[in-house]
Amino acid sequence: MAKVKWAVASRRRRKAVLKQAKGYRGGRRLHLLKAKETLMRAKVYATRDRKARKREFRHVWVIRLNAAARQRGLTYSQLMAALRKANVALNRKQLSELAINDHAAFDQLVAHATNN
Repeated sequence: MAKVKWAVASRRRRKAVLKQAKGYRGGRRLHLLKAKETLMRAKVYATRDRKARKREFRHVWVIRLNAAARQRGLTYSQLMAALRKANVALNRKQLSELAINDHAAFDQLVAHATNN
């Protein structure tokens, strides 16, 4: 039975880690242990911030809708309640895009919602 040598596999693992650490400064790029630690932390931040980005975008959409609603004599909560009551099935992202890019369509939507 032949002796198993791990040099190829372990070199491949090390190279993969160091390749991911490309762009880091100093020992974080050059030393395997520091690179692994930094990559682990970076992956945690990436996971956390994917969730945070969704929250931040929703926050932006709500601010935009509130500003657009106030220009039309409503508050954000009054606008959303009227849209819900009128069975308008657009989400906040779509509504904020309408409010910014197509004022006439947003005006029609507000009029439709407030008339019902």
